[in-house]
Order: sequence, then C-alpha cells, then structure tokens
Amino acid sequence: MTQTVIPTPATPTIPTSTGAAFPVRRVYCIGRNYAAHAVEMGHDPNREAPFFFQKNPDNLDASGSFPYPPHSSDVHHEVELVVALKSGGNNISLDDALNHVWGYAIGLDMTRRDLQAEAKKAGRPWEIGKAFERSAPVGPLHPVAATGHLTQGQISLAVNGTPRQTGDLNQMIWKVPEMIAYLSEYFELQAGDVILSGTPSGVGAVQRGDVMEAMIEGLGTLTVKIT
Repeated sequence: MTQTVIPTPATPTIPTSTGAAFPVRRVYCIGRNYAAHAVEMGHDPNREAPFFFQKNPDNLDASGSFPYPPHSSDVHHEVELVVALKSGGNNISLDDALNHVWGYAIGLDMTRRDLQAEAKKAGRPWEIGKAFERSAPVGPLHPVAATGHLTQGQISLAVNGTPRQTGDLNQMIWKVPEMIAYLSEYFELQAGDVILSGTPSGVGAVQRGDVMEAMIEGLGTLTVKIT
C-alpha cells in the first residue's frame, strides 16, 4: 500500500437498491438538454453541440436533507435523471454506449442561480454556482437489470406539494447514448463516472423549510427537505 502524507480521503459513494454502494469517480452534467428549459434560460432551443460542466463526487448526497448554501439568496432546483457507468473508454460508439451503463437514479442539480449568473456575465466557470457542498441530492441507483434503459417516462418535481417541473425523458435533446459517446471523445470515461442528464422547464427558487419531491417514472420518488 502506498504511504500517504495525509489520511486518504474516503471514496464518495451512492446507495443502490441492491444494498451495495456505488463508488463515484467523476460527475459530468449536461447543460440545457430540454428545449423548454433552454428557452426559459434565454437560449435557442434548437439542437446544438452539447456542453458539459462538472460537479465534485462528494457533492452527491443521499441524506434527504439539503442545507441552504451561503452567499446566495436565489437557490434553484433542477430535477435530473442520473446515469451511472460500470465501464468506459475513449470514442465509444452510439451502438455500444448503453452497454456501459450500470443503472439510473433520481438526482437534483441544485444551483446558486445568482452566483451562476454573475459567473456567466463575467465569462467565468460555473463551479461557484454549481459545485458547492451537497449540491446534488440523489436517490438510490437502480440497476439496468431491474429498470431497463430509461428512454421515456415522466420526470417531475413539486415543492411543498405544488408542481414546478414536468416533462418526459424522451424530450432530451441529447439522449443518453449520445451523451456517453460525446463525452468519450473528450475524456476517458471509466467505471464510477456519473452523468446528470439535464432538466425540464420549470426551475425555480426554494427556501429553507421547503420540501422537494422529485419523481422519475420507473425510479420512484426522491424527497429532500431544505434545512
């Protein structure tokens, strides 16, 4: 075993429906992958080359509690399908892409929208608005063997029982195989990589004490309280 100068940090993991944990290596997030959300964010909904940003593996949090982050007064919810990879490589073909998927989960891309807007205006990276502590609440991963590949089905989010976001997975501009293939042209994907696949329209602000209920057909419901 390699000796380290500080204690080796623990590997972030996501719980799974099998009872074992899924170790996380990297987290890729696609931007504006539903046309209606692109419009509400002030962008052209037509298909263009995809773009990605990253969260940190330890941003993923399965506790069911989201602590309202500091230095923001405009924190938004974004419900997303989470895709977890069991293998990877470079230049993965579209036909082979889904063979690398271990399973799927419900996730939230929580965003300090005011800080993200400042970063956009200044032409700076988004991490301050996207990759803060516990910014990706997540439910348990379900293996493909149990769910099949999720290509369609309702995706929605309610806050305090009031519907906010609703859409269908088939409305993704870039489908899951395309995201995997595209990413593999620029990065060497590996087992443990996770992809957040974009959010439908209806994103909005939340406050302390709110309860978010995210649902994806075939994966159940993820309930998260804002503390």
